[in-house]
Amino acid sequence: MLFGRKQRSIARLLVVEDEPLIAFDTERMLREHGYEVIATVDRVADARREIASATEKVDLILADVQLADGSGVEVARAASERSIPVMFVTSACPPEARALAVGFLAKPFLERDLLNAIEAVDAAMAGKATKRLPQGFELYVPIA
Repeated sequence: MLFGRKQRSIARLLVVEDEPLIAFDTERMLREHGYEVIATVDRVADARREIASATEKVDLILADVQLADGSGVEVARAASERSIPVMFVTSACPPEARALAVGFLAKPFLERDLLNAIEAVDAAMAGKATKRLPQGFELYVPIA
């Protein structure tokens, strides 16, 4: 298929965000672009429950660091136990969180920057060269 959709290895996402408007917009945007959002949660406890009970593979978790009941770093630790990659989407990524994440996208972000960041993570995890990284994004997995 010459003009078909690109094959993605990242298709199913968990969104962990406690700001309702950002959570709603992120979920809407991802679905409009063909991603499956398995859940959108706003608490560490709920994210842990989703990670533990996921019957199908979660390809990527988008997590804020500052959550009402704790830190997205706790979510990333739980995800790493299940080998689920995490991309932090937050205003500032603490240095200790970087070892637990595949990347970091700074808030506020544009829709295209989030989509391009996910594509960059997807490419890097597949061992492919990534295009130019979006503004406000840092990739922590090796770039081919």
